[in-house]
Amino acid sequence: MPDRPLPPLQPQATLAVTAGAYGSDRHGLVSGFHFSAGQAGRALSLDEALGCLAAPAEARAPDDFLWLHFNLSDASAEAWMQAHLPLPAEFFDALHEGSRSTRIEDAADHLVAVVNDVAFEFSFEPSEIASLWLAVHPRLVVSARTQPLRSVDRLRQAVKDGTRFGSPVALLNHLLHDQGDVLVRIVRDATLQVDAVEDNLQRGQFRVQRAALGKLRRVLVRLQRLLAPEPGALFRLLRQPPPWLDADDLDALRQATEEFSLVLRDLAALQERIKLLQEEITAQVAEQTNRSLFTLTVVTVLALPINIIAGLLGMNVGGIPLADSPHGFLTIALIVLSFTVVAGWLAFRRRS
Repeated sequence: MPDRPLPPLQPQATLAVTAGAYGSDRHGLVSGFHFSAGQAGRALSLDEALGCLAAPAEARAPDDFLWLHFNLSDASAEAWMQAHLPLPAEFFDALHEGSRSTRIEDAADHLVAVVNDVAFEFSFEPSEIASLWLAVHPRLVVSARTQPLRSVDRLRQAVKDGTRFGSPVALLNHLLHDQGDVLVRIVRDATLQVDAVEDNLQRGQFRVQRAALGKLRRVLVRLQRLLAPEPGALFRLLRQPPPWLDADDLDALRQATEEFSLVLRDLAALQERIKLLQEEITAQVAEQTNRSLFTLTVVTVLALPINIIAGLLGMNVGGIPLADSPHGFLTIALIVLSFTVVAGWLAFRRRS
């Protein structure tokens, strides 16, 4: 990979790296690693990172690069990156854009990427989907996030476990593959939930499942909406890649594109299945409502003769029939029963 010079860095005083909140130092650094050709990543501090970036080209190995991962919840993180790291303006513009759609763009010999990921403890809540911003250069990879994310945490663990990366784009590809694995796991978990809902639906337990399906569908729609632009952005990058990308890195990006396309198809299929289940639940609720209304109508019809006759006989006027007959009550009861049977027969015949 060709070595391209970075803009000169201003001389800085020694920075004391102290532990801060959420596992980052006072400048928001969560972790930093130095990678050399054929070697595992070595953890380093901000002081060491600035020293590596300021070193002359002849003092560096041709395949050396750094990865710095920042926590944007620290108010000083963005200002420190702007003051000390040679990052393109497009990276900082992406931090403040309203659109969080996943994309990878070429900007001034950098790859600026916005990658949507799920929170470390994901429980199918729409608010647990957040963005990770990256700037990739032949000598430097900078990533930033506002909350812990699962894919980048898996990447950090892989580096700590000794995984070797020959280039910054290889690191990006590993992150994309981790993200694909996380999404595949989410689709599998969602499929299990849909299977459980479908089983309950077969047993007639559908009222409680409507809210669960609606929540799950909202999460999947949000995931698809944020991830859908990613294959298109990768295809645009593959058509006009930066000159410092080699063939192996391009092949890995193509594989990541194919994996995301498969995941997106699975998401779309699962959403369609949830939609069909929701329609089935709606149909069953409507059918049960119709049965309840029919039962109420039948009861009202059956009670109509006795209410009418009781109202007539309850009038406080003269001439009420059978008032002096010893069999008056039995006669009226038989009349009411006859009208009730006829009304019931008419109602059930209409239903059939």
